[in-house]
Amino acid sequence: MITLHKIDESNFLSAFRLQLGEGQEKYVSGPIRSLAQAYVYRDQCQPFGIFHGEEMVGYVMVICDYDVPEYDIWHMMIDKAHQGRGYGRKAMEQVLAYIGTKPFGDYSRVCLTCHEENEAALRLYRSLGFAPTGSRDEEEIELVLDIAPTEA
Repeated sequence: MITLHKIDESNFLSAFRLQLGEGQEKYVSGPIRSLAQAYVYRDQCQPFGIFHGEEMVGYVMVICDYDVPEYDIWHMMIDKAHQGRGYGRKAMEQVLAYIGTKPFGDYSRVCLTCHEENEAALRLYRSLGFAPTGSRDEEEIELVLDIAPTEA
């Protein structure tokens, strides 16, 4: 079973040990850089460890961009030893459920970027309903998803 756990003093070292597969460093930053960003943006973001049982198998961060306004998903990665098992999909479903609780504000737009050559990630994001906006940042494609507003 895949679960998300907030990164805290009990598990941040496990995040540091996560490794990207060969050649994947051009697609995503590792957790050390991301956790530094999480510290800087601590009032508008939440980093998560992705767990399979008791073992951290990946990392993802949700950040709220109040200027746009939208939720952004940053630095989604599954450790190289655990890729290809469907953990990314299950984690993304939980990330979207978390965003659906509107933890930083009642925004319905969810945005992420993905390297244009990262075919596996692009397939995953599109299968979850993300669509390209046409905007790019160098080799990164912007994708968005509108989530349903919460019921009153």
